[in-house]
Amino acid sequence: MDGEITGPHSGSMETLENLVRAEFAPKTTYLNTASNALLPARTVTALEHAARLRVEGRPLDSLNADVEAGRAAYARLAGVPAERVAAGATAALYTSLVAASLPPGAEVLTAEDDFTSVLNAFHTRGDLKVRAVPLERIADSVRPGTALVAVSAVQSADGRIADLTALCEAARTHGARTYVDFSQAAGWLPMEAGAFDYSVSITYKWLLGPHGAAFLVVPEDLGDLPPFQASHVGAEHPWAICYGPVTELARSARRFDSSPALFTYAGLRASLELVEEVGVDAIRAHDLDLAGRFRAGLATLGHTPVSAPGSPIVSVPGLGHRQSALAAAGVQVSDRAGHLRASFHLYNTADDVDRLLDALSG
Repeated sequence: MDGEITGPHSGSMETLENLVRAEFAPKTTYLNTASNALLPARTVTALEHAARLRVEGRPLDSLNADVEAGRAAYARLAGVPAERVAAGATAALYTSLVAASLPPGAEVLTAEDDFTSVLNAFHTRGDLKVRAVPLERIADSVRPGTALVAVSAVQSADGRIADLTALCEAARTHGARTYVDFSQAAGWLPMEAGAFDYSVSITYKWLLGPHGAAFLVVPEDLGDLPPFQASHVGAEHPWAICYGPVTELARSARRFDSSPALFTYAGLRASLELVEEVGVDAIRAHDLDLAGRFRAGLATLGHTPVSAPGSPIVSVPGLGHRQSALAAAGVQVSDRAGHLRASFHLYNTADDVDRLLDALSG
């Protein structure tokens, strides 16, 4: 990777740069974390070790321990006790639990054009009143009778950040529950998951993990979620109830676990260790510095990105069609809703930003 890691916290930048160089070795100019992250070297090593256990027929106890270590690490990042965190596979699975908890006719308030995993389960119920408003109006649109507000903390398409403080205040005023998807935020944006009734995140984007893992945060009283997907892993004593119905569900959020993809969680444990080692504040400062550099460069080229202050995701209307040509030139970005979407993370450098700007100027 050419170039230096830059940012306002320059005192720790050399350490961060050395760590990143040891963990990442991209062969392209990779500016597409909002789709999926690069895997750290330590994560690849953990995945290889997990596979080797299966190849050699050795016990898998350590892989089950990885699930619990991942749960604990995510709980620290989310600012909640581990007992409030369920470990599963997808955000959509957990959205379906939240949707199933609502009575017929309940009103669900959503943001227009939010990511499908946050929305679809409420629509497929068929007996809920789902109302969509512009993201900027979501807090003001909570009203008496709103049962749930479901929204992404950061919009996938363009990086806009929801005003979660205002949303919480409005929800409390009207007695609505809240469900927040941190999939495009966890890993760079500080989370205060305890402020919401439910929150979720997948882990293969800003948390640097493999595909196949997601975490759900529930209230201390576990809320109204029906554990209809419970298998023996959701039991209070999982290995004592492998046959027949579960007679005692876990007294923690673990009752909402789905059977874990053990290889994924082995790698994820290593990824989360790296995120904690670097620190969310340092990651955020670095990511936003690069996004700011890109926005400034776009202005010199006569392009105006979607307004998304404080976000490392930058979307440029009308340039999505250039994604294929950029990929052919070794610059990885996305085409989302006709926008060219670039996303900047800890393994990116100022040189990466400049390569993209140079490619766009041609």
